Amino acid sequence: MSITQNRKATHEFHVEERFEAGLVLEGWEVKSIRAGRAQINEAYVVVRGSELFLLNAHIGTLPTTSTHVHAEPTRTRKLLLRAEEIRRLIGKVERAGYTLVPLDLHFLHGRVKLSLGLAKGKRQFEKRAAEQERDWKREQNRLLKQRSK
Repeated sequence: MSITQNRKATHEFHVEERFEAGLVLEGWEVKSIRAGRAQINEAYVVVRGSELFLLNAHIGTLPTTSTHVHAEPTRTRKLLLRAEEIRRLIGKVERAGYTLVPLDLHFLHGRVKLSLGLAKGKRQFEKRAAEQERDWKREQNRLLKQRSK
């Protein structure tokens, strides 16, 4: 069940591989995510040492959050992957010029997971071409619907 998606990611990047990572979250964050108060539009993944971290993901606080807990909506959250996957991703990011992009935040068996994409950035003309192709397909569908009536 998808919670939120990063729609800009597919427009800005060519996603070549997808990975699923767990997140280190606090209790109030899980409650907020279940209430639908999460955004990953401006989020990105960085490598620090031999670990991956999610930065700038916004998880809004609930009004029922405890008063003695200082809730920081955009704190840095650690990503949980297998060691061999982390090593492979770090190698691709550092040597091959790839970027790690958060694609989707979802539930899997009651746990919050993040879909990561190993991606390369699109150039401006590629973005325009993709947009023109999308518009053309939309126009084709519109014409086909008119013909069938």
